[in-house]
Amino acid sequence: MSCYFCLNNSIEEVVTTSESGYDSLAYPSYYNIINDQDLDDEEQDHHIYGNLEDDDLIELNTHHHHAAKSSSVISVDNFGARGDGKTDDTQVFEEAWKKACSSRGAVLVVPRGKTYLLKPISFSGPCTSPIQIKIYGTLEASNDRSDYNKDSKHWLLFESIQNLRVEGGGTINGNGLIWWQNSCKVNKKKPCTHAPTALTFYNCKNVITSNLKIKDSQQMHLVFDTCSNVTAIGLVVNAPGNSPNTDGIHISNSQKVTVLNSVIGTGDDCISIVSGSEDVVAKGITCGPGHGISIGSLGSKNSEAYVSSVTIDGATISNTQNGVRIKSWQGGSGVASNINFKNIQMKNVDNPIIIDQNYCDQSGPCKQQISAVQVKNVVYENIYGTSESEVAIKLDCSKSFPCQGIHLQNINLVYAKNGPKAEAVCVNAKPSYSGNVTPRCP
Repeated sequence: MSCYFCLNNSIEEVVTTSESGYDSLAYPSYYNIINDQDLDDEEQDHHIYGNLEDDDLIELNTHHHHAAKSSSVISVDNFGARGDGKTDDTQVFEEAWKKACSSRGAVLVVPRGKTYLLKPISFSGPCTSPIQIKIYGTLEASNDRSDYNKDSKHWLLFESIQNLRVEGGGTINGNGLIWWQNSCKVNKKKPCTHAPTALTFYNCKNVITSNLKIKDSQQMHLVFDTCSNVTAIGLVVNAPGNSPNTDGIHISNSQKVTVLNSVIGTGDDCISIVSGSEDVVAKGITCGPGHGISIGSLGSKNSEAYVSSVTIDGATISNTQNGVRIKSWQGGSGVASNINFKNIQMKNVDNPIIIDQNYCDQSGPCKQQISAVQVKNVVYENIYGTSESEVAIKLDCSKSFPCQGIHLQNINLVYAKNGPKAEAVCVNAKPSYSGNVTPRCP
């Protein structure tokens, strides 16, 4: 079933000369986003999960037995939430959460048709039993930066919770414009400081987050940090293409994470996977604008980094700075291994396939260093489309730790403009090939 996400994308631009490039009607999805408040649990699950493959359903069903039908429905409005977009409802949400977390089989409801203004808030566990949060309305972040003085890294934080579902078809609005305007990447005169992540899951296990819209985050939109057994499905994540550091989904030090059937367009990586992450799968991803899908960055400040068993299977990447990328700093150590990128369409992507072991994201030049994160056992399979640059494949690996076990199979990338054919550049890498591969390294 093919359909379209309907979003209100009238977002004020930070840099008036650049358009966001996000067109919700350009991105078909696998199911309709609806207000699932109108459905019972069985209808809702069929609507969201009906098109998944058997293996994905087995994984989700493993989560589902932790989330039985509830016996306690708790609405934030019953605790006095105003939902007028002006009144601070933070304390009311804290009280409602305490009640839900301490109740058996609770469902915490955020009613639709209202906008709830919130300052930074932590939803902390452990809870008495599995818990569900149904977000039907809109959560909107305070845009007063002084509200974040105690914690500049988080707006909505879920921590130390097992067996959690967050869903409902509502919107999480990070209200990030004021943060972007004060970013050193937009205004060079400003100091480089942290900005909050809109939605963070920290130290959580058995998590499903589905059927949500997350927009205009202050910095990153959705972070899974030190989590395990996570499924994120049917998410729409968007911010202007020039909004700084607004990664869509960021996975850090987490295991068994699955991202399915989601549309992501931001000012940074659509999906970023960093150290400590293992057994990560992303399927059915629409990405753009942004910086593509990235492993890394890894090894910054001479750190040790490990990422393994990552599969990106089925993606359309459009009008992005990169397609599928592995990036690491000089001076780091560790290993990024067993990575598979397959069944991916590139549409006017600057760097469709890139390994960059000389990554440098700072104002001055990076110091030349010998050590590096080892990149090995990476497969690129069934990747096709158009490159905005002549170099469609760039494997820029470390002289001291050359890339190992790089394999390309059935690749067809062409230069999007009239002129020379697309090229491949390989430095300290000797990839193997199978099937028809265009272009190839000399």
